[in-house]
Amino acid sequence: METDKRLSISFVMPMYNEKDNIAGTIDKIRSVAGELTHDYEIIVVDDGSTDGCGEVVDQIADADNAIRSFRLEQNTKFGGAFAEGFRRASRDVIMYMDSDMPVSLDHIKRSFPLIHEADIVTGYSEVKKGDTFRRKVISGVYNLMVRALFGLHIRDINSGYKIVRRALVEDLDFISRSPFIDVELFLHAKKKNARVQQFPLIFHSRTAGKSYIARLPVIFATFRDMIKVKLNETFNRKCR
Repeated sequence: METDKRLSISFVMPMYNEKDNIAGTIDKIRSVAGELTHDYEIIVVDDGSTDGCGEVVDQIADADNAIRSFRLEQNTKFGGAFAEGFRRASRDVIMYMDSDMPVSLDHIKRSFPLIHEADIVTGYSEVKKGDTFRRKVISGVYNLMVRALFGLHIRDINSGYKIVRRALVEDLDFISRSPFIDVELFLHAKKKNARVQQFPLIFHSRTAGKSYIARLPVIFATFRDMIKVKLNETFNRKCR
């Protein structure tokens, strides 16, 4: 499938303590961007990092106008940085990925053309992930709750790779400040009868740094946001 380079792209990456990864991730994105589009920006939102990665991105941005660096003063447990990146995006398509670059360049090139026939393209792992038993239990319970409470049937709701038409989310004001923000995105898409395409890929394990997504404060914030979004959904339904 050929890539239509007329679509401009905002590459969006939330970042928390990724000093060992972020420069390499930006280099990889720059290396593939020209094959996908003639017009792009790379937006990195630092979610209150403490390891100096924000300064690394600032230095790269000073030398390249295509790089846009934004800094949040306090850590929002992922969702705030995600929302800020989407809000700052200015191109036709938002290509979101985790800042440790879990997706191969080949999968990026193969999946991008799917956005021509969809409003969201979302990745899911075609192989079993090497998670710990604890993470598998948490993930299993979480996904069951999302399906039961919201009727969403996405294979990997918190996938670290998504392609979204910006027009779809221009009117979306996120409530969540946790990883539950992914569910909000798909609820918004469902409400608009958006076309969702799921793309199988292999998520690579990080080679540097560490994941903070399974921290207890993040888990608690995620379930708190789940309740807030459900209550908001119920209230809006009663008001119609």
